[in-house]
Amino acid sequence: MSGDDRELPVSDGTITTSVKRPRKLTLLPLIFLIYFEVAGGPYGEEPAVQAAGPLFALLGFLIFPFIWSVPEALITAELSTTYPGNGGFVIWADRAFGPFFGSLMGSWKFLCGVINIAAFPALCIDYIEKVFPVLESGWPRKVAVLIMTLSLSFVNYTGLNIVGYGAILLGVISLSPFIVMSLIAIPKIHPHRWLSLGQKGVKKDWNLYVNTLFWNLNFWDSVSTLAGEVEKPQKTFPLALLCAVIFTCIAYLIPLFAVTGAVVVDQSLWESGFHATAAEMIAGKWLKYWIEVGAVLSGIGLFEAQLSSCSYQLLGMADIGCLPKFFGVRSRWFNTPWVGILISTLITIGISYMSFTDIISSANFLYSLGMLLEFASFLWLRRKFPTLKRPYKVPLKLPLLTIMCLIPCAFLVLIMVIATKIVYLVSGLMTVGAIGWYFLMRFCKSKKVFEFDKSMEADHEQDMTS
Repeated sequence: MSGDDRELPVSDGTITTSVKRPRKLTLLPLIFLIYFEVAGGPYGEEPAVQAAGPLFALLGFLIFPFIWSVPEALITAELSTTYPGNGGFVIWADRAFGPFFGSLMGSWKFLCGVINIAAFPALCIDYIEKVFPVLESGWPRKVAVLIMTLSLSFVNYTGLNIVGYGAILLGVISLSPFIVMSLIAIPKIHPHRWLSLGQKGVKKDWNLYVNTLFWNLNFWDSVSTLAGEVEKPQKTFPLALLCAVIFTCIAYLIPLFAVTGAVVVDQSLWESGFHATAAEMIAGKWLKYWIEVGAVLSGIGLFEAQLSSCSYQLLGMADIGCLPKFFGVRSRWFNTPWVGILISTLITIGISYMSFTDIISSANFLYSLGMLLEFASFLWLRRKFPTLKRPYKVPLKLPLLTIMCLIPCAFLVLIMVIATKIVYLVSGLMTVGAIGWYFLMRFCKSKKVFEFDKSMEADHEQDMTS
């Protein structure tokens, strides 16, 4: 479908009117949306140095993209162009293993998404409270988090193109202080510091190290839920993912090389937010404040990108019959999935006032389960439909593809093995809830409690006969 502004019929159940369909996402906004789905800047990479020292931190951000980011991006490019609908990874699992696994994938990924979204308004308030201390705790903080969440959700409601072009602006502004810091740091860099394994006597925290790399370089597949909103997705998606992978890795590595080469401090100080402290040491308070403003803008970009993915995922699941049709209702004025945005926002608000540590760890566990299912779906679809038209196809045969997928799968298993007992418990309860949701939807469909789209059932019948 082209990206024109032609009018489309919209029905509210009684009368039919016409609204203009907004232009679809083009290459540059899509690149920055992917960037904010995954990273949003070098904020949060610092604990890798705290955990293992400069050398391992640099090696991690140099090597890990090839182990994890590139395979995930390649799979996303192939499957998003083969099945260019808003269901994304839900469609892939459904086509590979059936509706149960499609629904399970949708539940896992949606829970991960809304939990991550809830962190960003609180993160922004953490920086703003340094200027306005009244926001540190109590009802002023709760009100501030609520207002920020509702305000950012409304921006998301006004249209994906606004979010996309806003992501470009936020990306440029939030990265600019790191470019300035890296340039100022050049005369102060001593390359031998990059080879440091860390301070003597400081035990390496490999759990923190692995989780930091994983946290900063995952969610490449989240953009697949926007595939139906992209202009010429068969061409745009592979190029956008390639550019986003390169852009994201550079955005992590340049500040890390600059700061580890120019600043010598106690390794324990390398916690999240240390880049702002390093900026003050390198150039002064003015750059520290600039980076802190950039952190707030980065949090806004991350919120908008991930809320878009979650809301369009619900729309996509309604389009394929995993959820009732009303989950896919779009705004008459902006053509955005307002029901999906509303549901995601309400859950986000509820989670934002809860204790986060174990919940976020559980979200990572569920994300790992979803990614194992995603890799399996990719390989099975290659085997099941070898002649299927794939506008973009990873140029490897099935045995090599299996090897390509086994490496990140081993990493996912490692993430799950090192989880705590409470994470296993919370993740197990969430998974039981996801299974229960699938059977509840089946019951509602059989009893015609809600109206469901039947297009996916027709697609399955076509698959069986082809």
